[in-house]
Amino acid sequence: MQDLDGQNGKKLLYSLIGIEAVTHSFNENRPVAVFPDYTLIIISEGEGWVEAGNSRFPLEKGTGFLFEAGEVHRLQAGEKAMGYHRITFEIIGSGSSGQWGAERLPKNGSLQPGPLSCKPYSQCALLLEAICHSRRSPEEIGEFAGLIRFQELLLLIMRANAPELKTRDEHEAVQRSIRYMQEHYNEDISVGRLAEIAGVGRTRYTRMFKEMTGQIPVEHLNRMRIERAQQQLLLTRDRLHDIAQAVGYSNEYYFNRRFKSLVGVTPGQYRSLHQEGVRVFAPFLEDYLLALGIVPVAQFSHAQWGKQEYLGLPQVPAFDISTGNWQELFRYMPELIMLDDGFQRWHLDECREIAPLLRLPFHQEDWRATLRSAAVVFGRTDRVREVIGNYEQQAKRARQKLDRCMRDRSVACLRISSCGITLYGSGELGYTAGVLHRDLGLRPHPLVQRLTRGQKRVGLTHEELSQLTADHLFITFDRQEGEGRELLDTELWSRLPAVRSGCVYEVDFLAWMNYGVLSHQRKIEDVLRVLA
Repeated sequence: MQDLDGQNGKKLLYSLIGIEAVTHSFNENRPVAVFPDYTLIIISEGEGWVEAGNSRFPLEKGTGFLFEAGEVHRLQAGEKAMGYHRITFEIIGSGSSGQWGAERLPKNGSLQPGPLSCKPYSQCALLLEAICHSRRSPEEIGEFAGLIRFQELLLLIMRANAPELKTRDEHEAVQRSIRYMQEHYNEDISVGRLAEIAGVGRTRYTRMFKEMTGQIPVEHLNRMRIERAQQQLLLTRDRLHDIAQAVGYSNEYYFNRRFKSLVGVTPGQYRSLHQEGVRVFAPFLEDYLLALGIVPVAQFSHAQWGKQEYLGLPQVPAFDISTGNWQELFRYMPELIMLDDGFQRWHLDECREIAPLLRLPFHQEDWRATLRSAAVVFGRTDRVREVIGNYEQQAKRARQKLDRCMRDRSVACLRISSCGITLYGSGELGYTAGVLHRDLGLRPHPLVQRLTRGQKRVGLTHEELSQLTADHLFITFDRQEGEGRELLDTELWSRLPAVRSGCVYEVDFLAWMNYGVLSHQRKIEDVLRVLA
């Protein structure tokens, strides 16, 4: 079953009922039929048409049709027989009471009754075959595998028929194939299949791919697989053979050769890098290292942002990542370079010329998970519980103080630059919400809740800023985009209630625009200093 958000936050489950391969021959008098359940047909050969309501829709290989439960229809083959798979399923939803019951397809959902594209058909065919095979299995695990493949099939069809995909240009279509590669890197992926996913001819696809990534598809796939292998080598104790299999290499010798050509050392040598005392450079991740008691050989800095002063590392040399001068980094002799998801923006993957890279699984708002991953790499897992416990105690004490003085007072956080004004959210997303509103219990202004629902941050118009009547404002300036301090001299700014009452507090940019535990502790200290 697939769990998706329906309308109004309702949870929907798409549950497979049955699947069968069907062959229809031409029949001029084919009777009208009614499917009692939601029914999806995917054409595998031949052609024909379906009549639903007052409309007729052509069918051919690679197309499909979704029938509403109880819908009247007539399905007809052409002069040659038409083969297709017929899949029935039901929809179960949870109501406001939390109980589950039968549901209908939401009108604005990702899956709608009517004609569907089922491309790339080669991938659909493989999933259909796997579902049929699993349904015949007498074992529970086989049946469960069929349910999983059904979810993959639905996901493929939803993506192929998403409205925004129908108008995308070729560049965006290639990006879609890259996302597919990221999700299926451990499978047997051919350039032909990727080109089919993008809907672009193979030769043109390869040329566009190289223009966009600097690599041909096979090189990009190999680099992606080796990157995942690096994570598993340092985050698990799995055998090299098992890791090779997990990332898509059936031959361990070929895996070792590929790994060394891209990383510069063998998988076994790379794994030894987690030993105590390794010299590490970890731009944007220094917060986690220090929390674990590890001092990097260099700290990142930026020409406009500066360095993370809140970490208190005056003795550690700073390396300006905006220069791209990797030979300068070589002076500090790092043995491992650890990166997060932001590495592409700064072209930090070029650091592989200096030392082996590790792209750490980065969980953004879940800083505890990121901390645990870093602890495994450096053998410091015994420190994690203490670090998290100290933070939670600090947050608990701060919340008790703030509860006494901030009962009905609202807060908001703004990031200001010459490019505009950004409002940070109030849910679980973004740099500030988890600390301000969840851990400290500060009440978000209603405008924050309304504009940022489900988003980390949103840009504010001047009209929306005028409606931000929060009692307290935390502001920070992004020097990379130009600080935009001229906003503070405008009449619009001076009319805000927090400005009039002197309750606007400027905070350190790099300390607040960060997910690390030390960053969050700094946020708590800043809040207590001005509000408690």
